[in-house]
Amino acid sequence: MGVSAPLPVNDRFLEVLERLSSRSIEEYYNPYQQFDWPEKLDEGRMWMTPELLTVYGTPFYDELGEETLQRLSKWESINFYSLNVHGIRELLIEVVGRIHMPGFEVPSDFFHHFIGEENEHMWFFAEFCRRYGDKIYGSTALRADSAWEPEVENFLVFSRILFFEELVDHYNTRMARDESLCHTIREVNRIHHQDESRHIAFGRELVSLLFTRMKEAVPAARVAEVEAYLKRYVVYSINSLYNPHVYRDAGIADPIGLRNALVADERRRPHERKAIRKPLGFFLKTGIFTDDVLPVV
Repeated sequence: MGVSAPLPVNDRFLEVLERLSSRSIEEYYNPYQQFDWPEKLDEGRMWMTPELLTVYGTPFYDELGEETLQRLSKWESINFYSLNVHGIRELLIEVVGRIHMPGFEVPSDFFHHFIGEENEHMWFFAEFCRRYGDKIYGSTALRADSAWEPEVENFLVFSRILFFEELVDHYNTRMARDESLCHTIREVNRIHHQDESRHIAFGRELVSLLFTRMKEAVPAARVAEVEAYLKRYVVYSINSLYNPHVYRDAGIADPIGLRNALVADERRRPHERKAIRKPLGFFLKTGIFTDDVLPVV
């Protein structure tokens, strides 16, 4: 992890930091008292909004039948929260490594709020998985092609964090509003969205500044490599939702076959694009992405 030059801070960034820090203090809650965890959740209803299931929009959605879809929704829910646990752990490692370090003097005070809130998110997502799934699904990381310059590494860290948060927030906002889901599921998603709205607002400002700094520090060819890597990360993140272990736990006979069929099914693309519409739009607007063409991984 290299040392970077100071951020090209502007008045807007300072105003956003002050406003979001104040909101973090005003909206603070104790997560260990916030949730009333029932002993079990109803297995005879959906645990995830149907439109968010990985089979939605394909013939499998109709072929699986209601009971299998309910089981699938349980395990897709556990997978989604598991991905949050792993994603949060990784982002905490990266942010803790930068707090009060050269190049991050200005946002470090907000980092304290960010770290505290994300640690609490990781706890309640893990608590949900352990209580109602008796497991946390595993995860693998997308490795970089090569060692990055400090400016590139810092930009990519916070770009990945931002994309991850925006993808998750798409699911949170949809499930928080879905009255067909039980109160516990809606509440977990509502609370997470409440905090993530601040983190996303902060992340967009910080990523914009880090992109400016990176472009000044490395040649255009390197910037193009960074775009290609970040696009692969987008696809990797989407594909992590298609988990064969989930399909196996839901009682589906050929879980790997189903996973491969869904990842290849063009009918899933509109639903994936809907989930990443906001971060993809941000990357295009800022020039981080020169187009919206994503690779086949």
